[in-house]
Amino acid sequence: WNLPGDNSICNDFSIGPDTALYISDTINSKIYRLPAGSKTAELFLEDHALYGIDGITFLDGTLYVNNVFSNNLYRIPVDSAGKAGHPVDIWMDQPIKGPDGMRAANGKLLVAENGSGKISVITVNGDKASVTVIKEGLKTPTAVEPAGDTIWIAERGAGKALSIPMPK
Repeated sequence: WNLPGDNSICNDFSIGPDTALYISDTINSKIYRLPAGSKTAELFLEDHALYGIDGITFLDGTLYVNNVFSNNLYRIPVDSAGKAGHPVDIWMDQPIKGPDGMRAANGKLLVAENGSGKISVITVNGDKASVTVIKEGLKTPTAVEPAGDTIWIAERGAGKALSIPMPK
């Protein structure tokens, strides 16, 4: 399935608890939802706050996205009918720079910060979050993927993948 429009950027995607694929479109401030088995996606959410949307993942059934332009983290509320609401800004106790790939593991968010060369763990508590840096000195990390007790990292600036232990 191709993102609609001439200027779209599919930056990340994640499978939701409903088994649909959720897709971020960075330039067009949109999230698409592609139901399992479907050949056509639907517009799930379009919101100006999503201009720069990059990482997208589900943590305990809740959709979270980050913004590589504004360095923000958002929770996307969804009503009982499955309709997305306006993104809720999550206040973080320290700044992140260039949040890119993001995945959930062990009740926390793992984030690759391409602007600062870091991998951080974000613990969300309501509308607030604490940020803990677990790896520094990377060259443009763009993706993280948890696998058991390991975190795999795509380091675009170095042209390699590496792994680090999952924090306890």
